Amino acid sequence: MLRFLIHRSIGALVVMWAVATLVFFMLRIVPGDPIAAMLFDSSPEMAEQLKAKFGLDQPVYVQYVKWFWAVLQGDFGTSIYGSRLEVSRLIVEALPRTISLALLSFVVAIVIAIPAGLIAATRKNSKLDHSVTVFAFLGLSMPDFWLAIILIIVFAANLHWLPAIGYAPLSEGFWPWLQHLILPAIAAGTAFSAIVARMIRSSMLEVLKADYMQVARSKGLKEPFLILFHAFPNALIPVVTVMGIAFALLMTASVVVENVFVIKGLGRLLIQGILNRDYAVVQGTILVVSAIFVFVNLLVDMLYTIIDPRIRY
Repeated sequence: MLRFLIHRSIGALVVMWAVATLVFFMLRIVPGDPIAAMLFDSSPEMAEQLKAKFGLDQPVYVQYVKWFWAVLQGDFGTSIYGSRLEVSRLIVEALPRTISLALLSFVVAIVIAIPAGLIAATRKNSKLDHSVTVFAFLGLSMPDFWLAIILIIVFAANLHWLPAIGYAPLSEGFWPWLQHLILPAIAAGTAFSAIVARMIRSSMLEVLKADYMQVARSKGLKEPFLILFHAFPNALIPVVTVMGIAFALLMTASVVVENVFVIKGLGRLLIQGILNRDYAVVQGTILVVSAIFVFVNLLVDMLYTIIDPRIRY
C-alpha cells in the first residue's frame, strides 16, 4: 500500500504540473490583453507601467519560470482586478463556500440515489423501476440553472421558507448556514443523484444474478438482509468510482448554481477570472481544482480495499 501511495502521489504531482502548465500557456495564446481590457482608453505609458508591475512585459517562458517558482513557495500571485488581493487569499475565502455546497449536494445526491437505485434493482420492470428511470432521465435533462430558478420561485419568493441568495458561514450558526445551502444543494445534487441511482441499479442487477446470492438464498437468509449486507456491498465498487467523480465534479460543476444563488465560491471566482483575463486567479483556481480531483481519485482507490478486502495494491 505504501509503495502504491508513493507512486500515485508522484503521478498526482505530475498531473497537477501538466494541467497548470497547459492552462498557463493557453491563457496567453488566447487573443486579448488583460491590461488593455482593464484600462480601456488609458494612456500607453500607464499600460506599460502596469505590464511591468505584473511582469507581463517579459517573455512568456520567463513569466512561466517565475510563476512556477512562486507556486512552489506557496505564492499564487496577485489579482490584477478589484482590490488586487493575493490569489491565495481569494481562494481561501472561496474554498469553504464551494466545499460546503459540494458536500451538501453530495449528501442530497446519495440520500436520493441509494434508495432509488435499490428499489429499481429489486423491483425490476415494475412501476417503481420505471418511475426511477423516468426520474433519472428528468434529472439528467433538467438544466441546473432552470431547477435553481424554479426552487427560488417556489420556496423563496412564494413560500418564504428559505433565502433566495447569499451564503452564511458556519461561524454564524449551523441553521443559517444550512438554510442558505438547501436550495443550491438540491439544484446541484439532483442531476448527480440520477447518475448514481442508475449506476446502483445496473450494478445491483449484476450482483443479484451471482451464484453466491443464490447460495445465500438457499440458506434461508431473508431478502432485506441479503440486499443490504450481501448484494449492496459487492455492488459498491463501480458505484464508489462514480461517487468520487461526482463529488470532484460538484466542486466545479456548481458554477451555474453559484452564480444563480450569488455564492462567491471557486466556480464563481474562476468564471470572473476568465472574463477579466486575470491570469493569476485562473491559474491558481485551476491548480486547486486539479489538486482536489487528484485527491478524490486517490481516496476512492484507497476505499476499494475497505469495501472489498480481496483487492490489494
